[in-house]
Amino acid sequence: MKLLNRSAFVVLPRQPFADWTNSLDVDADGLHQCLTLDEQRREGTVYLVDEVSTEEDFSKALETHWQSIFESELSAWDELGDHWPREISFANFQEWFDVYPQIMALDLAKQPLMMANLEDV
Repeated sequence: MKLLNRSAFVVLPRQPFADWTNSLDVDADGLHQCLTLDEQRREGTVYLVDEVSTEEDFSKALETHWQSIFESELSAWDELGDHWPREISFANFQEWFDVYPQIMALDLAKQPLMMANLEDV
């Protein structure tokens, strides 16, 4: 087990996000399906951030990263952004997602971490 020098946010969708995803066209290859909120919440996303130790540090990290997180979650369902909501704001982010801060990140895997910069993909 390895302790990573990171903290994290666990991001889970709320009903407005589920409503938005279910308003998108279901594609022929079956990659996009209508899912209930419970089904969507079974697969949250973990976002690693610089290591923090206080609630204030988490608040600052969220202030820094909320837009990237929001856009990442939207992109998972609409990669080109054709159907994104008009308003991408912190208030909407808070309405669309529950965010749970995690102080420690532990790596239980034996394999070394593999990193890919998603901006280059």
